[in-house]
Amino acid sequence: MEERQKKGGSLVFAVNGERFELPCIDPSTTLLQFLRSQTCFKSPKLGCGEGGCGACVVLVSKYDPKLKKVEDFSVSSCLTLLCSLNGFSITTSEGLGNTRDGFHSIHERFAGFHASQCGFCTPGMCMSFFSALVNADKGNKPNPPPGFSKLTSSEAEKAIEGNLCRCTGYRPIADACKTFAADIDIEDWGFNAFWKNGDSKEMKVSKLPPYDTTKNFNTYPEFLKSESTTNLDSSRYPWYTPVSIEDLQGLLNSNVTENGASFKLVVGNTGTGYYKETQRYDHYIDLRYVPELSIIKRDQAGIDIGSTVTIYKLISFLKEESKINFGSYGKLVSDKLAYHMEKIASPFVRNSASVGGNLVMAQKNGFPSDIATLFLGLCATVSLMTRHGLVKLTWEELLSKPPLDSRIVLLSVSIPFKKDRNSKLLFETYRAAPRSHGNALAYVNAAFQADVSLCQNGFLINYIRLAFGAYGTKHATRAKMIEGYLTGKMLNIHVLYGALKLVKLAVVPEDGTLHPEYRSSLAVSYVFEFLYPFTDAHSALSGGLFNGINDISVEKVFKSSKDGCISQGRKQTLLYSSKQVVESSTEYYPVGEPMKKVGAAMQAAGEAVYVDDIPSRPNCLYGAFIYSTKALAGVKGIQLESNQLTDGVAAVITFKDIPIGGANVGAIRFSDPEPLFADDLVRYAGDRIAVVVADSQRSADVAARMALVEYDTANVDSPILTVEEAVEKSSFIQIPPFLYPKQVGDFSKGMAEADHKILSAEVRLGSEYYFYMETQTALAVPDEDNCMVVYTSSQCPESAHRVITTCLGVPKHNIRVITRRVGGGFGGKGVRAMPVSTACALAAYKLRRPVRIYVNRNADMIMTGGRHPMKVTYSVGFKSSGKITALHL
Repeated sequence: MEERQKKGGSLVFAVNGERFELPCIDPSTTLLQFLRSQTCFKSPKLGCGEGGCGACVVLVSKYDPKLKKVEDFSVSSCLTLLCSLNGFSITTSEGLGNTRDGFHSIHERFAGFHASQCGFCTPGMCMSFFSALVNADKGNKPNPPPGFSKLTSSEAEKAIEGNLCRCTGYRPIADACKTFAADIDIEDWGFNAFWKNGDSKEMKVSKLPPYDTTKNFNTYPEFLKSESTTNLDSSRYPWYTPVSIEDLQGLLNSNVTENGASFKLVVGNTGTGYYKETQRYDHYIDLRYVPELSIIKRDQAGIDIGSTVTIYKLISFLKEESKINFGSYGKLVSDKLAYHMEKIASPFVRNSASVGGNLVMAQKNGFPSDIATLFLGLCATVSLMTRHGLVKLTWEELLSKPPLDSRIVLLSVSIPFKKDRNSKLLFETYRAAPRSHGNALAYVNAAFQADVSLCQNGFLINYIRLAFGAYGTKHATRAKMIEGYLTGKMLNIHVLYGALKLVKLAVVPEDGTLHPEYRSSLAVSYVFEFLYPFTDAHSALSGGLFNGINDISVEKVFKSSKDGCISQGRKQTLLYSSKQVVESSTEYYPVGEPMKKVGAAMQAAGEAVYVDDIPSRPNCLYGAFIYSTKALAGVKGIQLESNQLTDGVAAVITFKDIPIGGANVGAIRFSDPEPLFADDLVRYAGDRIAVVVADSQRSADVAARMALVEYDTANVDSPILTVEEAVEKSSFIQIPPFLYPKQVGDFSKGMAEADHKILSAEVRLGSEYYFYMETQTALAVPDEDNCMVVYTSSQCPESAHRVITTCLGVPKHNIRVITRRVGGGFGGKGVRAMPVSTACALAAYKLRRPVRIYVNRNADMIMTGGRHPMKVTYSVGFKSSGKITALHL
């Protein structure tokens, strides 16, 4: 096995048709890191670094020599390891079209439908949609009319459901995508720069940038088909690709994993989006080429799923196989699983995330997995490869065991199907999350199955299984107390009421869980929704037990059941038809005429240059902030923990490094100036203490994350944590006189005239994060004659210039600040961007080398925060018509 690995070759792949061959590379390098640092293709952006925003999406294509066809799918390049792409082709938005060669119709339609504002997220959206477009046109659907694709309107919307946008709003983006769908309602085409009101559908289609399905875009270059697609030379890359179970077992028992060497099993690597890695592994083992792990089988007994099967492939399999007659219960389970799993993560994460990896994260780390709950509700069993051989356990048994050892491999999962019988088989799944269409962890998820018999007096529960997850426990659990209570009972409203009371006792979030009451109430509502249709509610309703609930009779439920299985069919539609009308006037023509934003197509193609797209100089350094984890505490010292990833640290910059003549100023506000770094006392959690400067952004981020700050809390006052405490201690922000509110009108007269009065009330608003897609970033480049050029993503570059010169103590003409464009701001890149550019300039000034800072999302949310929590007390008077006559804040 080791000899086979040594005979492997180099890492070879293509980006936009250009061949790349890397003789060696750090296997922890992601595709996004490589594209942004080693190529000229900068359209994939680093937004969240977690696969949650879609700014980094690219198209990945691989060739199957046996089937002689190319498979195309979108991925998050921030999570995809470069070594996993040997023999693959990558297409970015620049590869679709550009200024010189002409834009793709996707770019032009995004521009014409005003679907790009700051433009930071647009290239990722284009690639998500292009992936759906390519795969739809490969399908067996009838050929569409000229100018359209085989995509449906619903598919067009779903293609971008995982991509976030903070500027534009999703209406114009969805409109641009739906112009490719042949089934689009003409009234659903929104406001754009292509046509005018009154144009016919034929005229509108003719004015759209042309899309020709006969001119297929080549996503996989011919030269790659002859390249190696499996093995890498293990002497140059610590990356192994076993091709059988025996091969894998031999590798895990070889010297590769002995003598304390660390190793990582890899499939899609999407888990790093949730669990950040701060260690460097000695070896990586890619499981995707073990055939036994990538098989999905289904028969009358159930479904067998290999651990490396992606969530997307499982969904596709369930949708396709549900058309085959394997019994009504099997079809019901397939439909429900597919529908539920389409809400897990986002399309570009599901394309590479594996079912086995998801389950292992749930078992080892307590990941709030939907799949773990679904499989627990379906009595799934798992097969494990251990040092002692193959072991089979129920999924419930595995969840209750200690975290799996790294040498134990999950091979497959089996979902059994119940045989159809005279009784009725029920299965339903539930999920509630901040965003309903995926890309958000659930507050609660659930999977219920039951076997009920129709008797003369109603439904008898022969068997029931209730699984809940993600509600604030280590892993998904069964509500056995409720199952035992319900089994063998005739279901009526009183039995249901007793079960609901038990749910409150069974589903109890752990301490510290957000919204515990809401999660518990969701669990109660799920059980009610599952069982209520099978209760004979007449008598209970007349007795007032559940006032206001519509009656659903046993007969109606019985008639709606098909082939012994009952499904309540709670599917929601994604599309909403609407008409957009914008009235315009010719009085000031051409003012008011719709026109494309200058540069919008360039933004969509990824050619627009943001701060982090500016190429780094060969001697460039990278910075990351060390911030306080305590509020109001003394700082006694900082130590960097020794780690392989922190070897490249060049310096730690603190307030002591501010030049003589300069000042510890990081931002200018309406009130007092804000210090750049805390001196001997941190004022709040998230207060900047220092900036670590290293030879790579990753090394700087890891060093800052692992820094040990020694605090002194003995000789300081307790921090102010609430508005009430601030008022009590007279701790107020000083507002300049010109911002003082002025009284308008006569408040007493307005209250006297009011029909209705609220004499005193209060509103509390929590803190809000601005969530610009491009996080805070800056690049400082020392220039001749003690000058410096600072590129900053700032909404107030003139104020940034003032702060930098004040901090460094240099003349204003020595500093040049440039802001070409900002990847979102919303006010969050005004004052809050200044400390980043100032710290960057200070580090460059001290080290006399270019320094850039790209604040990672987690640090930015902690340090930058957003609008502070507020408490507003008011009095108001208003007429019966709703008109306000008096208002006092």
